[in-house]
Formats: sequence, C-alpha cells, structure tokens
Amino acid sequence: MIFKLIKSEGLAHHSYIIGANGQAAVVDPRRDIDLYIRFAESKGLKVTHIFETHRNEDYIIGSLELAYATGAEIYHGKNLDFAYGTPVSDKDKFTIGSVELEVLETPGHTLESISLTLRDLKVSKEVQMIFSGDVIFAGETGRIDFYGIDKRPEMAGLLYDSIFNKILPLGDQAVLCPAHGAGSVCGADIREQDFTTIGYEKKTNPQLKLKSREDFVSLKIKEEHYTPPYFKKMEDHNQKGAPILGRLPHLKPISPKNLKEMMNSGSQILDVRKPTSYAGGHIEGSLNIWEDGVAAFAGWFLNYEKPIILVDDDGNGIDQVRNSLIRLGFDNLYGFLANGFPNWYLNAEKMGTLRLWTVKQLKKHQFDIDFFLLDVRKINDWIEGYIEGAHHIYIGEVPGKLSEIPRDTPVVVYCDSGYKSTVVSSFLKKNGYTDVVSVLGSMTAWKKAGYPVVKD
Repeated sequence: MIFKLIKSEGLAHHSYIIGANGQAAVVDPRRDIDLYIRFAESKGLKVTHIFETHRNEDYIIGSLELAYATGAEIYHGKNLDFAYGTPVSDKDKFTIGSVELEVLETPGHTLESISLTLRDLKVSKEVQMIFSGDVIFAGETGRIDFYGIDKRPEMAGLLYDSIFNKILPLGDQAVLCPAHGAGSVCGADIREQDFTTIGYEKKTNPQLKLKSREDFVSLKIKEEHYTPPYFKKMEDHNQKGAPILGRLPHLKPISPKNLKEMMNSGSQILDVRKPTSYAGGHIEGSLNIWEDGVAAFAGWFLNYEKPIILVDDDGNGIDQVRNSLIRLGFDNLYGFLANGFPNWYLNAEKMGTLRLWTVKQLKKHQFDIDFFLLDVRKINDWIEGYIEGAHHIYIGEVPGKLSEIPRDTPVVVYCDSGYKSTVVSSFLKKNGYTDVVSVLGSMTAWKKAGYPVVKD
C-alpha cells in the first residue's frame, strides 16, 4: 500500500492519497491538483476514486478538477443533493488492490458527513486507518454550528453518536486521518499533530472524556466559532460544482502605469509583504496581508467581483499566494506588479506609509494620549488577558464593525505579534482612517517586556 498526506498550509487542510495495484484514491483534494497527479504518476498509479468526506466550507474542493484530469469517479455522502458525483451509503465498500475502503455515515459536523475506514486485507481485517473528515481531529471534535442556533443540539447529538458509536469502536490501533490540522477554523483547539490514533484520543482528547452524551452536547452548543463571509460561496461551489480551471491561471505582469489605471477602476491591490516592509512604503489604498496569512484572511477582506492585483518585493514570490487564492475561489485574480514594489517607487509613484509603535511606545503613551486601542486577536486570547484600555474586535469582523471604530481619534491596533494588526491598519487606511498605528510585536512583545495584562 502507498499512502501520502498532502498538507495545504494556511488553511491547515489535509488531503490524502492511497494507492495499491496501480490504482489510487484521493480523499478531500484541493483545487490545485498537479501534486496529486505527479505523485500518482511517480508511483505508477492511476487516480480512479475521489472521496469527499463532506461539503467543505473553508475551501473549494478539487474533486471536479481532479476528475476532469483523470477520469476518476467522485463519491460523497447521500444526505445532500450534490449536482455532481455519486452518493454513497453506510457500509458501501470499495476495493483498490488489497486495500478495502468502507463508508461510515458520520453526521454531526454536517448532515452528509462520511468517514472512510481503510483495511489492508493482505495484512489484517482490522481497521488500519480512518479518514474522519471534520468529525474528529487531534485533540478536538468538529464544529456543529453551520445550521443555526436552533439546530445545534441536534447536530451535537449526531456528532456524539458518530464519534462514540461508530469511530471509537473501530479499535485503539486505528490511525485517525482528519481533514484539518492545527490552525483550522473548523475546530477550536486542534493539536499540532498530523496523525493520531483512536487509542491516543481516548486518553488525551478532553471531549472524549466527558461523562455523558448530555455533557458532550452541552459543551458543543456553547462553542463559538468565527465564520468568514466567503464560507457561503464555498458551500455553494462545493454543492453545485466549482468552475473547472483546467490549469492554474497565468498571472499578468502589470506596469505601475497600468496598475494605477486599474486601481482607479476599482481593482483590489493586495500587498503580500511583511508588516515592516509595508509600513515603510506601499501603494496607497492597498491591503496588506502577509504571504503566509493570505489563506487565512483573504476571505474576510477581498471580494469576488473586482480584479485582484498582487504586490510583493520582487514580482517572483507569487505562486504560493496564487494557489491560496485559487483554493478560496478567487478566480478574479488578475496579475501582479511587474518587478515588485521597487518598480513602483523607481517610477516616482506616490507612496503611503504606516506608523509603527513598539510596545515601549504604547506603554509610554497608554494613558496620556487620547486614542482608540483596538485588540484584533481571537476572543479566547482576549479572555486570557488584554492591555488595559483596549477594545476588542476580531480581525475578520473589522469590515462589518467599522461603525464601532471612531474616525475622529487616532486608532492604535495590536494583535499577537504585529502581522494581523498591520492587516487591520491597512484596511482602516484604505477605508479613510487617516491616523492609524500598528504595534510591532504586539501582545507577544508586551508580555516579554513584563507589562501587565488585565482580565474581565
């Protein structure tokens, strides 16, 4: 048997390839599919089966793209009316050489969620692996809030039944292969651990140690998760089928003159440099999301209508950003500033700057200057402690809560380290705020300096 985990950073998405006897199955593929095809070819495999554990919310699934390229059949749970693929039911089995894949209907995260057990029958009839989708993760269980508040008790109960009555009885030896790792919005506190086992989760996962079904349901219905606005588009694409690209788009190099013209027509300028580079000089009206943060935060701030133009240091480091945006469905990605940001200032174009403070400056002026101190970390981080005088709005919710941020006083923004605070600062400037400061080092540096934090 051949097995490979494919990790998509940023989204913390995990997909898998299983191969045997010249055939391969792919579980929850991403939209940029070349890696699956190259790996299969390198092992002498042909992709024949594609399984979706559920209708994904946080990225466009690449099933149609991969099926178009390979001729493989797509399979997913029967309890949602997909516009493509073949529905499967509990106990359906598929054979790839000596490998047997069996479907388990495991609703709870979504109604149509399925898991797949894997047995290598040449070795044993015991379950060797289980691909659990978003039902159970390392140290966590799936969120159950996508159907609204009224449905939470029902979904939490279904999740409990799926985990305790179907997955855990498969045996402590079974390796759990979830659809996400640490950092995903699909679980509140997923451990930094690519693989785990049923036995290990029974010993370490706090949600599996609750005394009763009622306790589990009570815990799950109280959980609060962030839901980016782009999730709705992902759900629609993943049910009806996203447009097939055929290949990753070629991005056009754009001159400073043409970039100005496109910007005046409403194009979105996404600067993917680090906060210090952006602060030192940038195109006025551009949004800054550092390269590794694009997958996590672009869906909160960009729209799907206006063309997107990328800006980096040299015009060469855009492939990762392109792939991240394509996975999120941003097919309106148009091009990039040729030769990077230096081409902008070497052509004497107008630049903007962003004020930066160290934590020492923030501490010095914490109480003697009138400003609005904005904490954009996750709510759980805020609860653990914040800087006295701060107001809390999570980074992704800032676009919908601008009315809560005053325009007639300076705004000082902090986060965990200074990256997300610069994202928000760039967004505020783009929306007409003229006096904005981002705090370098933010809460990490504040604590390292020994400065106090407060709790409610």
